[in-house]
Amino acid sequence: MKLLTTSAMALALLANSATAEGELVIYHWFEYMPAELLEKFTDETGITVTMDTYDSNEAMLASLKAGGMGTYDVAVPGDYMVAIMAQEGLLDTIADGELANKGNIAPEWADPSFDPGRTHSIPYQWGSTSFSVNTEDYAGDINTTDILFNPPAELSGKINVLDSQGEVMALASLHMGIPQCSTDRDQLQALNDMLQEAKTHWASFNSDTAREVLVSGDVSVGMIYDGFSAKAREERESITYAFPTQGYVVWMDNVVLLNDAPNRDSAIAFMDFLLEPENIAAVSNYARYGLGVTGAEEFLDPALATLPESNPPATAGAGAFIAVCDEETQAVYDQIWTNLKN
Repeated sequence: MKLLTTSAMALALLANSATAEGELVIYHWFEYMPAELLEKFTDETGITVTMDTYDSNEAMLASLKAGGMGTYDVAVPGDYMVAIMAQEGLLDTIADGELANKGNIAPEWADPSFDPGRTHSIPYQWGSTSFSVNTEDYAGDINTTDILFNPPAELSGKINVLDSQGEVMALASLHMGIPQCSTDRDQLQALNDMLQEAKTHWASFNSDTAREVLVSGDVSVGMIYDGFSAKAREERESITYAFPTQGYVVWMDNVVLLNDAPNRDSAIAFMDFLLEPENIAAVSNYARYGLGVTGAEEFLDPALATLPESNPPATAGAGAFIAVCDEETQAVYDQIWTNLKN
């Protein structure tokens, strides 16, 4: 009887293991993955996909640290957040040979400073963050960060800002011409004061509806990602993406393997799936961003190459990645952000 019970328990454990490996739980940005691609992954692998969404890197990190670890298999953080997550021990290591398609990663994205050797991540999409203006409402020069931080009177109260600390702080630093991780007390005080004053001109802090509020006309200016702006312009042609002379934010989003992933084999299979050119091209065709895989050109919508949102003019300032500050400096920036949100 005892032998039968042990055998039954072993069979149950094997069944549970098989069930677990047939699942995948993704933590992802909103409106950033075509449903058809997830269906294709399930059809090819038999793995059932569940996806929860977030609206900023910081929200994702807070959720994982508050108990999300062990729930999700993969997440999709931006470049700077990959480095932070690795420092905090939240990422698993991808062993050599685990990803059959790792060789498809484009050389320029194969060994990034935020994840040397791609030991924790694969490239997903890359693009920029700036702001867009409805030129029906404003006919002046839009290629200046003054539009967000020192706007003309006709735009005051008609601005939406992303609820995204890293991007707002980076763009504000570019506006002021100071380092992103400044330790100069006068610069930090000036940054705080500038943002407090700028906030009086903003109508809202929202990432989820950044595109919708521009299209509807609820705001005339909206901080936004380039792909979102391209989609907004398709619905309202007067929406124009700005490339400020002071500079703008550039980013690379990445799929990371989380520590304690309950379905690790499924996670590896999904990462390999996204390294196939046809599959990641489907993401770019949907989201309107760039990709980090070679051999995808034949599968891409030709219009992506000429999107105005992807082609900065000669007058544009330099694009800047979000910097990773040391812990003490980051605490100061966190306080400035808290002040801004209060």
